[in-house]
Amino acid sequence: MKHVRLPVVLAASALVVTSCAGVGTKDNAGGSGNSSGDSTPSGTLNVMGFSGEDEVAQSRIDAFKAAYPTVTVKNNKGDFDAQQFLTAVSSGNPPDVVYMDRNLIGTYAAKGAIQPLDDCIKNNGIDTSQYREAAMNAVKLKDKTYGIPEFYTVVVNLISGKALKSAGVPTTDIQTADWDKLEATTKKLAKTKGGRPARIGFDPKMPDFFPLWSMANGAELVKPGGEPNLNDPKAVEALAYAVKLVNDQGGWSNFKTFRDTFDLFGEKNQFIQDQLAAFPIENWYVNVLLDSRKNGLELQSTMFTDRQGQPISTVGGSAWVIPKGAKNVDAACKWAKTLTSVDTWNKAAEARMQTVTKNKSFFTGLFTGNKVADEQIKAKYLKPTGDAGFDQAINNYYNSLDVAKALNPSPAGAEIDAAWKSQVAKALAGQATPQAALDQAQKDAKTAYDKAAQG
Repeated sequence: MKHVRLPVVLAASALVVTSCAGVGTKDNAGGSGNSSGDSTPSGTLNVMGFSGEDEVAQSRIDAFKAAYPTVTVKNNKGDFDAQQFLTAVSSGNPPDVVYMDRNLIGTYAAKGAIQPLDDCIKNNGIDTSQYREAAMNAVKLKDKTYGIPEFYTVVVNLISGKALKSAGVPTTDIQTADWDKLEATTKKLAKTKGGRPARIGFDPKMPDFFPLWSMANGAELVKPGGEPNLNDPKAVEALAYAVKLVNDQGGWSNFKTFRDTFDLFGEKNQFIQDQLAAFPIENWYVNVLLDSRKNGLELQSTMFTDRQGQPISTVGGSAWVIPKGAKNVDAACKWAKTLTSVDTWNKAAEARMQTVTKNKSFFTGLFTGNKVADEQIKAKYLKPTGDAGFDQAINNYYNSLDVAKALNPSPAGAEIDAAWKSQVAKALAGQATPQAALDQAQKDAKTAYDKAAQG
């Protein structure tokens, strides 16, 4: 019953392909996603990037097929592949609708690889107010909308109760407001053996969560207009702190090597094996942990907060986009509308509950990106589980939904991501100071932004 959508990582090689794929510019984006709301689509709908393996995905595919039986859905299962996508677009034979991480949309929109969907939204009566504001902001560029959002990942701290008991640490000490106190708590919880990590006290989840730590310290990595701001002094301070947390626990090489041994998705994961006391992680992971209860998991949770103690979270998730040159735009628009509608999400939740009942488990929430659907599903299906730790974690995730923020969209969004990921990794490895690393990241990202902004 696991529904796991891991973040898409765009390789540097894909960025090279993007710049030379000949996919056009924003001036020849191949239309505006035209589709008539009262039309009856037919033909074949080629879908890319959507695995469609679990009951939540399959029930929504079935909903579309029931609504539009004259459309033949050809779903090329598998996660989004940047090089495959760009090759298809540049060859003039793109899929009709693509499921991609929202942080990629600005880059592909600026390069003309995907179409604006404003006409699609208008003609099909898609009520964009139903989607969470942060998700909608992430699919826009220069006042045009390029995607229909779905799923909404937020972050809280998940904690091993057994690890806390063994070190005499209260749950309230796992917090991100007082960084000095968190460092002291981390040292209490960490274990070493032969000079190497045997238990990580608190994993800051770097480099992936660099934007979250920067946000917690008041930095805005991407300005409202899309310009990178990666070497903001507050971002440098956040990176320096995360590096210090890692160095306190054996240094990056030892830390990462040990972390890579975690069986993150197994019943005997890092909590069960007492390899980790606490870390921030997205909401999908609660579902993964269900199978660990029989092995003695004592789950606890706290909110991730800024340094003033206010709950915060970054936002992840994907969206449906229509590539330049798509042949069945009408069906693609109706697919995006149907798969993200309130009615369809309720069908997905019902399918999830059938699986929950079959497995004699419990519902851990469904975080859709559609606020109306989320509220209806929560009211209908979310009940006390009998496990106080899971209840707290699930409630914390729901409480993070309205405070979560995404990075501002940028015409160089993918390049900005690649720049900070590369340089944060160097800072963690001790190959550059946090300041030097983020200065270089800013330089690389700004070059990409200036190029994209010029069109």
